[in-house]
Amino acid sequence: MATEAPTGQHPMAPPPGVEQLWFGRVPDLVADALAHRQLLNAEESARLDSFLRPAPREAYAVAHVALRRLLGERLGRSPEAVVLERDPCTHCGGPHGRPVVPGNTVHFSLSHTGGMVLIALAAAPVGVDVEALADDATITEITGQLHPRERAELAALEAGERSSAFTRCWTRKESVLKATGAGLNEGTAHLYVGTGSRPAAPDSGWLLSDVPTDPGYAAAVAVRVTGSGH
Repeated sequence: MATEAPTGQHPMAPPPGVEQLWFGRVPDLVADALAHRQLLNAEESARLDSFLRPAPREAYAVAHVALRRLLGERLGRSPEAVVLERDPCTHCGGPHGRPVVPGNTVHFSLSHTGGMVLIALAAAPVGVDVEALADDATITEITGQLHPRERAELAALEAGERSSAFTRCWTRKESVLKATGAGLNEGTAHLYVGTGSRPAAPDSGWLLSDVPTDPGYAAAVAVRVTGSGH
């Protein structure tokens, strides 16, 4: 039997192709998440205990307890009964790829950063990313990894506009690469998603959307379009 959704959850109106889109603020949810850590499996519990600093430990707890509750609700079973497996690694084929529901009966993606968690569920491959707005040092360090058109777009902006433009570009890029399973190692410079107010779809097989979130953050979700043949 499915249990209630996470206490203090913040469901959002999802874009087409996404069944559920959920975000949570870690400070609001961490006490409940840690009180229900028994919902996690052995691998998740070990990972939770491995964190040395409170902030990443708390974000992990909120993200993974919420994910289990959302999957349990979606699958009609208790959160602790949700079975997760790992896909083969896209680079070496080893059994340590991203976690999946066996049979791909539902696809999911989660992201957490700086006190914010974002989760998506869909019937097709999906990816989400949320990031705190990048500082100047981060922008300088990573801009070279963007598509040439994206680098040109950033260079044309006033200095005060670059943080939001860069961060929304990066969240779009990460969400697509998570959805495809490629990961950042596949070369972010080849993927054009744009830095402007509207994302550029990577191709006709995918829908890419920005996600409204709290000030100081940017977020995005990418989902495969049903029947695209990809």
